[in-house]
Amino acid sequence: MSNEKDLIQYDEDEAVKFIQNYLPQEMKGKYSSDEINYIIDIIYDFYEDKGFMKENVNEDSIVDIDEDEMVEYVLKNTKKDKISKFESEEIAFIIQGELAYCDSIGLFE
Repeated sequence: MSNEKDLIQYDEDEAVKFIQNYLPQEMKGKYSSDEINYIIDIIYDFYEDKGFMKENVNEDSIVDIDEDEMVEYVLKNTKKDKISKFESEEIAFIIQGELAYCDSIGLFE
């Protein structure tokens, strides 16, 4: 996941559009692009804290991403930033959408 080439492929605007389309019907339009981008930033903070973004990570190693842990991390950070608008189930859908976007561009290959 730390490959420089992979990070160049990642387009935040495209990721946000992908996630907006990925969300269940009842969530569509609930969060602005800026709010989803805010969650994406926290997700990447999580990746960095876990060491997934380090240059010396073996590309053949398997990265196990615990979505429940990631949801807790995002919620903790939104509370720290005094933004309590997000619910854990909704965060989980945004995270799943972000992971699906990464998979769709081959970031996890």
